Amino acid sequence: IVYFVAGVGVVYSPREHRQKFYRGHSDDIISLALHPERVLVATGQVGKEPYICIWDSYTVQTISVLKDVHTHGIACLAFDLDGQRLVSVGLDSKNAVCVWDWKRGKMLSMAPGHTDRIFDISWDLYQPNKLVSCGVKHIKFWSLCGNALTPKRGVFGKTGDLQTILCLACARDELTYSGALNGDIYVWKGINLIRTIQGAHAAGIFSMNACEEGFATGGRDGCIRLWDLTFKPITVIDLRETDQGYKGLSVRSVCWRGDHILVGTQDSEIFEIVVQERNKPFLIMQGHCEGELWALAVHPTKPLAVTGSDDRSVRIWSLVDHALIARCNMEEPIRCAAVNADGIHLALGMKDGSFTVLRVRDMTEVVHIKDRKEAIHELKYSPDGTYLAVGCNDSSVDIYGVAQRYKKVGECLGSLSFITHLDWSSDSRYLQTNDGNGKRLFYRMPGGKEVTSTEEIKGVHWASWTCVSGLEVNGIWPKYSDINDINSVDGNYIGQVLVTADDYGIIKLFRYPCLRKGAKFRKYIGHSAHVTNVRWSHDYQWVISIGGADHSVFQWKFIPERKLKDAVHIAPQESLADSHSDESDSDLSDVPELDSEIEQETQLTYRRQVYKEDLPQLKEQCKEKQKSATSKRRERAPGNSIRLHFVHGYRGYDCRSNLFYTQIGEIVYHVAAVGVIYNRQQNTQRFYLGHDDDILCLTIHPLKDYVATGQVGRDPSIHIWDTETIKPLSILKGHHQYGVSAVDFSADGKRLASVGIDDSHTVVLWDWKKGEKLSIARGSKDKIFVVKMNPYVPDKLITAGIKHMKFWRKAGGGLIGRKGYIGTLGKNDTMMCAVYGWTEEMAFSGTSTGDVCIWRDIFLVKTVKAHDGPVFSMHALEKGFVTGGKDGIVALWDDSFERCLKTYAIKRAALAPGSKGLLLEDNPSIRAISLGHGHILVGTKNGEILEVDKSGPITLLVQGHMEGEVWGLATHPYLPICATVSDDKTLRIWDLSPSHCMLAVRKLKKGGRCCCFSPDGKALAVGLNDGSFLMANADTLEDLVSFHHRKDMISDIRFSPGSGKYLAVASHDSFIDIYNVMNSKRVGICKGATSYITHIDWDIRGKLLQVNTGAKEQLFFEAPRGKKQTIPSVEVEKIAWASWTSVLGLCCEGIWPVIGEVTDVTASCLTSDKMVLATGDDLGFVKLFRYPTKGKFGKFKRYVAHSTHVTNVRWTYDDSMLVTLGGTDMSLMVWTNEMEGYREKRPCDSEESDIDSEEDGGYDSDVTRENEISYTIRALSTNIRPMLGIKPHLQQKEPSIDERQGVVRGSRPPVSRAPPQPEKLQTNNVGKKKRPIEDLVLELIFGYRGRDCRNNVHYLNDGDDIIYHTASVGILHNVATGSQSFYQEHNDDILCLTVNQHPKFINIVATGQVGDSADMSATAPSIHIWDAMNKQTLSILRCYHSKGVCSVSFSATGKLLLSVGLDPEHTITIWRWQEGAKIASRAGHNQRIFVAEFRPDSDTQFVSVGVKHVKFWTLAGRALLSKKGLLSTLEDARMQTMLAIAFGANNLTFTGTISGDVCVWKDHILCRIVARAHNGPVFAMYTTLRDGLIVTGGKERPSKEGGAVKLWDQELRRCRAFRLETGQATDCVRSVCRGKGKILVGTRNAEIIEVGEKNAACNILVNGHVDGPIWGLATHPSRDFFLSAAEDGTVRLWDIADKKMLNKVNLGHAARTVCYSPEGDMVAIGMKNGEFIILLVSSLKIWGKKRDRRCAIHDIRFSPDSRYLAVGSSENSVDFYDLTLGPTLNRISYCKDIPSFVIQMDFSADSSYLQVSSGCYKRHVYEVPSGKHLMDHAAIDRITWATWTSILGDEVLGIWSRHAEKADVNCACVSHSGISLVTGDDFGMVKLFDFPCPEKFAKHKRFLGHSPHVTNIRFTSGDRHVVSAGGDDCSLFVWKCVHTPH
Repeated sequence: IVYFVAGVGVVYSPREHRQKFYRGHSDDIISLALHPERVLVATGQVGKEPYICIWDSYTVQTISVLKDVHTHGIACLAFDLDGQRLVSVGLDSKNAVCVWDWKRGKMLSMAPGHTDRIFDISWDLYQPNKLVSCGVKHIKFWSLCGNALTPKRGVFGKTGDLQTILCLACARDELTYSGALNGDIYVWKGINLIRTIQGAHAAGIFSMNACEEGFATGGRDGCIRLWDLTFKPITVIDLRETDQGYKGLSVRSVCWRGDHILVGTQDSEIFEIVVQERNKPFLIMQGHCEGELWALAVHPTKPLAVTGSDDRSVRIWSLVDHALIARCNMEEPIRCAAVNADGIHLALGMKDGSFTVLRVRDMTEVVHIKDRKEAIHELKYSPDGTYLAVGCNDSSVDIYGVAQRYKKVGECLGSLSFITHLDWSSDSRYLQTNDGNGKRLFYRMPGGKEVTSTEEIKGVHWASWTCVSGLEVNGIWPKYSDINDINSVDGNYIGQVLVTADDYGIIKLFRYPCLRKGAKFRKYIGHSAHVTNVRWSHDYQWVISIGGADHSVFQWKFIPERKLKDAVHIAPQESLADSHSDESDSDLSDVPELDSEIEQETQLTYRRQVYKEDLPQLKEQCKEKQKSATSKRRERAPGNSIRLHFVHGYRGYDCRSNLFYTQIGEIVYHVAAVGVIYNRQQNTQRFYLGHDDDILCLTIHPLKDYVATGQVGRDPSIHIWDTETIKPLSILKGHHQYGVSAVDFSADGKRLASVGIDDSHTVVLWDWKKGEKLSIARGSKDKIFVVKMNPYVPDKLITAGIKHMKFWRKAGGGLIGRKGYIGTLGKNDTMMCAVYGWTEEMAFSGTSTGDVCIWRDIFLVKTVKAHDGPVFSMHALEKGFVTGGKDGIVALWDDSFERCLKTYAIKRAALAPGSKGLLLEDNPSIRAISLGHGHILVGTKNGEILEVDKSGPITLLVQGHMEGEVWGLATHPYLPICATVSDDKTLRIWDLSPSHCMLAVRKLKKGGRCCCFSPDGKALAVGLNDGSFLMANADTLEDLVSFHHRKDMISDIRFSPGSGKYLAVASHDSFIDIYNVMNSKRVGICKGATSYITHIDWDIRGKLLQVNTGAKEQLFFEAPRGKKQTIPSVEVEKIAWASWTSVLGLCCEGIWPVIGEVTDVTASCLTSDKMVLATGDDLGFVKLFRYPTKGKFGKFKRYVAHSTHVTNVRWTYDDSMLVTLGGTDMSLMVWTNEMEGYREKRPCDSEESDIDSEEDGGYDSDVTRENEISYTIRALSTNIRPMLGIKPHLQQKEPSIDERQGVVRGSRPPVSRAPPQPEKLQTNNVGKKKRPIEDLVLELIFGYRGRDCRNNVHYLNDGDDIIYHTASVGILHNVATGSQSFYQEHNDDILCLTVNQHPKFINIVATGQVGDSADMSATAPSIHIWDAMNKQTLSILRCYHSKGVCSVSFSATGKLLLSVGLDPEHTITIWRWQEGAKIASRAGHNQRIFVAEFRPDSDTQFVSVGVKHVKFWTLAGRALLSKKGLLSTLEDARMQTMLAIAFGANNLTFTGTISGDVCVWKDHILCRIVARAHNGPVFAMYTTLRDGLIVTGGKERPSKEGGAVKLWDQELRRCRAFRLETGQATDCVRSVCRGKGKILVGTRNAEIIEVGEKNAACNILVNGHVDGPIWGLATHPSRDFFLSAAEDGTVRLWDIADKKMLNKVNLGHAARTVCYSPEGDMVAIGMKNGEFIILLVSSLKIWGKKRDRRCAIHDIRFSPDSRYLAVGSSENSVDFYDLTLGPTLNRISYCKDIPSFVIQMDFSADSSYLQVSSGCYKRHVYEVPSGKHLMDHAAIDRITWATWTSILGDEVLGIWSRHAEKADVNCACVSHSGISLVTGDDFGMVKLFDFPCPEKFAKHKRFLGHSPHVTNIRFTSGDRHVVSAGGDDCSLFVWKCVHTPH
């Protein structure tokens, strides 16, 4: 039997009466589900970050952990039929429902569940992908498709009351049975309630269980009912009536298997009922019920424990039989208990201040005494049995004499707070107490006098120790804490241990006595929150603990130390929970001092003020500044570019094991933000430059071809890249913070483990190719240095770090870690490195003290002394190991670390002649070792990489500065060498020519920050940090002379040009000293700077100094005296400067970035031809500007390689190279300068300037409209007409005449003398039996969304069908027949459509729709993937693109889908659509993206275009990498708004622009422009896959040569133009597609045209209105024709039978209304400008026209006798015209006092009345033709109307819905038969009602499809069809009417 209590899952065997425990949770378990195979169990817990564990009930080991989704707790769990998926429901405010692939620990789908609690959820086991959930006042039926969970609410209807549903079970045939709060069972079919079984239980049904035989239900009435499979009752078992029953028994859980039924009750009992003996339930398990549990006492001589609780029961438990022996109910809640020493009396302290004494053997009362008013919290008998001490919450302790029938004999009144604990002395003469203030007091017994002398107490021996304060138990409290959270303590003198219980559910075991605070302990979890009491059993075998809130009693077995050795198998428990105290604090006290190097390293935080990721936001914030500044024309970026050529340096000082040989023997390592591949034969380097901040770790794939590197960052990334191509394969992000400190590949190379440097040092396991996180766990609170994957078992790994060695295994989405078990062998030491050995059990780690630890499984087996000082690196070989340590020695070992085979010392003497530099010191600390190619590769802390030959010689390959910032840099005046000086106290000379080595080095007494060569190159001046400087011989580096005049550091030092007569020395004291070099005297001092000096430059004559200071001053001084000069800024650039390193002044104003507040430009240097200025800044960017850089925010090229500060930049003497220094990355980087003309066909690594070019991207009205459109979603739609007033269903009804006269309705005599009531409506099929219309089926749509969407018309089935969309409908249109079929699953407007081109996915279409915010609910934007032929939905992707999805594209294999959002970031997302899995997502651009398309041959490359934007993207794993298109290659190319994309072979991309040009890109570089491919914007491009030809479509005026559609060759060199014969002034093409010999074109004018390639013939397939709303709609009186009139100024005639537009009239003005005459020979049209026109149908000639009004005509009507024309307008008027007077159309009269604008009008059948509905929700009736207002209700009631289109009136009150606060019903029409009514509303719904419908909120059917606002609706003749007109969608829907059969 499996169940849970507190935080423990219990597996109980009734046969053996034994329990096993699952303890993987950290808080109360509240939900449980059993896997269908009935071995695995899923449990969910409460907590701030609750998780779900799936565990094995045999081994009680965790199989999988699901976390990071729910908050507050997990309320319900359920497995699906085959147990692959698990659904969970959270306790958060939205009660989130989440579906998991639990084995992989992966969430498949999530949705908000309900606004109120959900109590039960279940998979429908008979239908795939369906679930049902129920809870407070609801039941929901869910379907899962793709990643979308879509709910439908159960409809209670009239069958049952809407009420809370507590439990449910699914059955066959879409039946669901559910148990309700009132005891009924509700039966559902689909989503409808079909019947109820009333009174199944007398009260709420809490549990329902389905099994093979039927269903079992259990309720609050204490009954169990069994039902058969059709839910007919089988039997009832009333547990209250059985011998174990009691009043108030309530069933919470029931399980039926065969003839056994398992029942769980509210009072913590479990019964088993055997059906044959149903009145004898067997009590399996019981515990205390509601209320806190505080009282616990143990029997002094027997294995019994007594507990008492707020449930008023006292219970005696046998610790041997694990059973309840006796139970007695008291009058009051019990708070404490005690048993007398002879075991006869049991005393209980009550909550009301009384206490009761019972006899233990029969629980009879001895005495009941109440002396106090507050609760008794503690009582104890004295050891000799004579007294009872009773401690009360009113801070007193009373002493009673046992023999005197408990007479009170004393009081102890010393405490000021409630009494918490008492202990007697062994001789019963003293009592010690603890109180709520933590005070410990002593009293003399029995009188109760307080003892204050410590002497007297010293010798006292206490009989028991249960106090929490006192010297002996100091150690139970953490060191620096005064919290009062330990509830109970009990000392075991014999075992010398002490057990404590606290508020965090933890039981701890300490040594006794423990005197020092923060003692070590072992901890045990299981209880949920407060453990209220804990006691040893009488023989110290067991510990009993009780939980307050979980009211459970735990019994623990004690294993004394002597037995622990044998019991090693009870290894430290697995725990996922980092419970409150991880380790005891005192660990630190007995651990050796940390090695100084490690100490330094642990101090590094790698935190940055500004991360590179923050730059886009910072730039956004600075937009305003930039806008004001960039009105001036800015310089272009320079033509030159630089390329990284060589890097001196290797990161060893704080990294380890980051150096490897690749497959082909190159060496890979990292420095700064660069991954370096070094070829030692050629002495060249290649670079991976994908990182943008310091790389902290590197590891190599087992095949030695791929490398993984992890970096610093706010959301740091791990890049996996190929060492051959240096391309990223995958980028992993999103689960670490601040940085990644260690990475490791698995042996099969498929997985990667990484460790972060966040506070909990998170460990993550990845599937790196997919970029998926597989599992995640908190590592440790201290730093972790290493992670190693087990080479034999991919699910296991180890981490090692500060006081940390953990062995992990993967469990679903979590990792379970077990600490290494050290035992007595060693200390808990800091581990610096670790490797696995020759079996999966064996592991080896190197410690900070120089030992190697050998582990088997998780146990330390032995340690071996290996090095002096820490062991930093180890490497496992086939036969043995190699280790390296701080002592500078490499040691080779045999395979068991028995013998050391050989050692190599890294010494200068051993350096081979081929070395590329010099060792600075012997035995440098070794940080990385790698073997291969016959050598040992060694990386040192000093930044050197050495290759050790097995025979001994050592070659130095790479070297950089050691730890400390590097600032000083000087290039030689005529040789390719440079000098650097650093805080590491060295001065170095580097060769920049091909040998790339360090030529010389010299140690200095102090670090330095600047240096300079003399003009003749013989001397080298160096400024030091203590204010001194020296001049050295540039060849030998020996001292020539030195001075010390200043206290602060020297920041810049410069020789004057020419002969180098003077030396200027600038210091942080804000002075510049000028020395005469010849006689070594100081000749001048420049004063006047207010801050430290940062840069100095001489002019060419050596007479003037230019100075920059830290306060951003630019000053000038005369040399040599140092007089300050003021020079106007215009003059500065005219002066010829010998060098320019200044960062201030007008000449370089543009080098300061937009975000200058957060970053400084630290250095600059000008080329000698004064053309290019290079700068370095605090963010690690090297930038090139054109000089002079005037105007703010100049354009630049930017390069990332350094990590943080670039401290200095210098060009070499001939400008061929740029040398840059990284401050904290200690690296020297050499870049080659590539001149303007010279350009290899290689993309440069630069990024263009930050700021988008300020030239506008061009203008076009259509583009602007599309860019600025805001899409309303249906649910938030508001009214389209400006209505005012009270809605009809809220108006007060006026009483009718009958009611006024007091006649009660329905009281008229049945046979009335009055004439019968006339028909409401004249019907035109009298004679036929009237058949009501029961349904509408969409048959035709006239319309296509071309105005603001594109690329949305495609061929299917070899051109037989086309597919497109309008409103929320996908349309499949047959070209030959014109018949249409529809995809109607979208619940809002479709914005984009694409077709899968892969043959495997034939006819698969993806459509994206608008939506609300991205909360994953049903109104969120989504993408549907569906089969065009059978309209089956294959997948729904709910997405985080708030507002909507504007572009979709399938990849080459068809398996991936790309989507772009309308959200402010214009997010781009890649999906694996079949699984509904999101692979990658990233902000696309800050302005609108119009289209993004995959390359037709790729699954990883795609291109996006938009407003001033084209980006080239690569999908790497789960990361999206983008490159902006580079324009700089073509003169005068500017970034325009890009609108369309096509592709060519060899990585060519074509983008269509707003100006009509097409740009041609090679990779991401612009290589040519096809000028004026069209005269206007190029909106659409299509790449034909079979022959590579490209179709373009644009906006053009038709001309002889040109056409709006062109067909081009594969390279866009030649084309053929096609004219669209549409008769429009300009053709604007929005979509093109090419099939076999045909081109399909969709236009802005809502036409879809097929163009023949051979004959250029145009065939218009689809027509539609161009602009909406379509207000006017009229159906022909006898034929299946109808007319529509719209804002676009056209009236169109449509033929339903032929499915086409017959004719169109251009009126030149927007039309608002249209009407046929009764015979159908004339048409009246009302215009927006107040004019109306009458046309003759036969000739389409104008019969007459008139304009009597200035405002829009809203409705126009012929009277049924064809005599009058009524014209209603927005001027609140209706005009009458008499048509018999001919076409002069003089107004004969008009209706007065209409309160608001006219909406609709209807004539009566006899043409004598007109009903008018107006904009204030009022309906009026007027006489015709007088226009007199008719007020008499009775008369109005008798009128028969010719038509009814009014939305107002009692007859149609029922059409107004409850939800119409903001939205209205816009139109209505009653059928010709007079019994059906259709309406159209602002939500885009068409509804079908019965007519009349006078009752509010009438029943109806609803039909979706239109966008918001249905503007008009009509029945065609004979009620064959309904036509509805759309507002926003400019479309006409034709619905077929389905009549009920006779």
